[in-house]
Amino acid sequence: MTPTEADLSDALTAATRAAVTDLFLDNPGHTFYYVTLTTPGEAFGPALSAWSHEALAQRAEADEVRYSYADSPFSILGEEHLKPVRDLFAARPAVFELDDEESDAEFDLRLRAMETALRRLSDEGLFGVGEARAEVLILAEVVPEDEDNVARARRLNPPGPALDAWLTYWGVG
Repeated sequence: MTPTEADLSDALTAATRAAVTDLFLDNPGHTFYYVTLTTPGEAFGPALSAWSHEALAQRAEADEVRYSYADSPFSILGEEHLKPVRDLFAARPAVFELDDEESDAEFDLRLRAMETALRRLSDEGLFGVGEARAEVLILAEVVPEDEDNVARARRLNPPGPALDAWLTYWGVG
């Protein structure tokens, strides 16, 4: 049976919760400002990456890598939690094996599942509450850059310093 959007969202919520909880527990003293689920244009099952202020301060090229999921020392986290989710994504039709309309619908479904999982975790307070939440940027990103990343960022994050800094970094008003 093909996993539904709800199946993907539920599995991704549980896996991301476990991976982010491990990240926070395994790195005391780190203040995380960026947590992202990334997927390429084929919308394969996502990978999790993050940045902390402390890790960024160790990089000479901090301005260039501030929001680079791939350059972070916390890149591709929680594989033991996320692999089963990727298997669910793989059990769905491959995005680029479908006709254009079906491909777009499948792509959108997968990104909605990622966004739903992050929104649920934000609502639970996993990334902080109130002012603390406004200091953490959470993203469901298509990499390399996708024009809809900005819209998802705005839906997932409260107005505040983290979102403003990311929008400024990418030159988006």
